[in-house]
Amino acid sequence: MKTPIKTVLSATLLTALLGACASTGGYSSAPPPQGEEEGMSRTQKGAIIGAVAGAVAGLLSGDDATERRQRALVGAGVGGLAGGGIGRYQDNQERALRERMAGTGVEVVRDGDNITLDMPEAITFGFDSYALRPGSYTVLNRVADTLAEYDQTIVEVAGHTDSIGSAAYNQRLSEQRAQAVGDYLTSRGINPQRLMITGAGANHPVASNSTEAGRAENRRVEITLVPIRS
Repeated sequence: MKTPIKTVLSATLLTALLGACASTGGYSSAPPPQGEEEGMSRTQKGAIIGAVAGAVAGLLSGDDATERRQRALVGAGVGGLAGGGIGRYQDNQERALRERMAGTGVEVVRDGDNITLDMPEAITFGFDSYALRPGSYTVLNRVADTLAEYDQTIVEVAGHTDSIGSAAYNQRLSEQRAQAVGDYLTSRGINPQRLMITGAGANHPVASNSTEAGRAENRRVEITLVPIRS
């Protein structure tokens, strides 16, 4: 069986990122500097999230699944973007999201034409729960308003957990969390055909699982906006 080229590139990128973390102290066994978790600065973390989001966006659900969803939406009359219009469209959406997410704790990460919202557990869910926190509604309402305004994107909602518990349990919990966010966005008028719901379990950590602070960062939902191409 031939290995897809994009999968190989993604694996290579992830290996390089882990090497970079090791060289910059991202996963050092030494005590972390005061004010930084596990020796990784916010800038380093943001760079890693962005690179991983670029490698994984659409791949958690699968390249083929994303392409099929794009074709279905174009066929249903949603329309698509082409050429330089894609970058301009995402530039405007990124600007709107940064303004609306300011001060919420949600990180907006741009990688190429994809935009990822990193929503930590502190905003979305209680520990070991997939019931949305009441405080998350304001944030998700702002997200939904932006998605309604910029409706020429596929919206991949991916749940992530820490490494505590079995792989099967974490996988199920990540799927339930992603579904809860997806259901709320749908309740706010977002076309369910745009949504791709997936769970990643503990397979894509952004911090070390050896500390509670790191595990808290790993318990998150990521919303990745992939432009619909005509």
